[in-house]
Amino acid sequence: MKRLAPLLGIAVFLLAWEGAVRALRVPAYLLPPPSTIAATFVSEFPKLLLHGWVTFYEMVLGFALAVAVALPLAIGITSSARFDRFVMPMLLFFQVVPKVAIAPLFLVWFGVGTLPKVLVAFLISFFPIVIDATVGLRSMSGEMRDLARSMGASRGQLFARFRLPGSLPYLFGGLKVAATLAIAGAVVGEFVGADKGLGYLLLVTNATLQTALMFATVIALTIIGLAFFYAVELCEAVLIPWHVTHRLRDEAATL
Repeated sequence: MKRLAPLLGIAVFLLAWEGAVRALRVPAYLLPPPSTIAATFVSEFPKLLLHGWVTFYEMVLGFALAVAVALPLAIGITSSARFDRFVMPMLLFFQVVPKVAIAPLFLVWFGVGTLPKVLVAFLISFFPIVIDATVGLRSMSGEMRDLARSMGASRGQLFARFRLPGSLPYLFGGLKVAATLAIAGAVVGEFVGADKGLGYLLLVTNATLQTALMFATVIALTIIGLAFFYAVELCEAVLIPWHVTHRLRDEAATL
C-alpha cells in the first residue's frame, strides 16, 4: 500500500488537471490535458526517441568525463594539503561562474557538435562528485588509521582497504546528485546551439506553440533522468549493500 500511495497521488493530480482544463475550456496551446499529452507522446515517440538518444549520450559522456576527472582530483586533494590549497580556489571559481554564460563560449570554440554539450554537462555535474569524494576520503577516523598502521598496512593498503571503501557512500551521494544535473547540462548546451536533441526540440516546440509536444519532451527528459539516477542507485546497492542506508531501506520494506 505504501508503494501505491505515490502512484495514487499522481493519478489524482492528473485527473484534477484533466477535469480542470476541460471544465474551464483552457486552449490547448496554453495548457493541454494529460490525455492529449499522452497521445502526443505515443504518436511522436519515434521523434522523441531520436532526439532523446542524442541528449542521452551527451549526458552520459559528460557524466563519465566528470567522474574520470573528479576522482583523481579528490585523491590528490586529500593526499596533499599544498595541492588542496592550489586547486580548490579554481574549482570554486568554475562552480560559481554560471554555466549558461560559459556555454556560448564553447559554441564559439568547438562549434555546434557534440563536444560543447558534453563539456557543459561535465561542468555542471563535476563539482558534486569531487566535493563528496573528497569528504568521503577524509572521513576515516584517526583511530582506524592508527589501527591499520599498527597492523603493518602500507600507504597503498590503507587507501585501498580503508579509505576508498569508506568513501563510497559519500561518493555515490555525489554521483546521484551529478546524475540529475548532467541531463540539465546537456539540455543547456542544446539550448545555446544545436540541431538535434531534446533541448533543441523544446526550443522548436516553444517557437511553434506545439505545447503538447513540449510537455511530451519534458516527460521524455524526466524519464531519462530518472532512469540514469536509478541506474547509479542500483550500482550503489550492488557495491555497498552493507551501508546503513540500504539496511534501513530493506528493514522498512519488510515492515
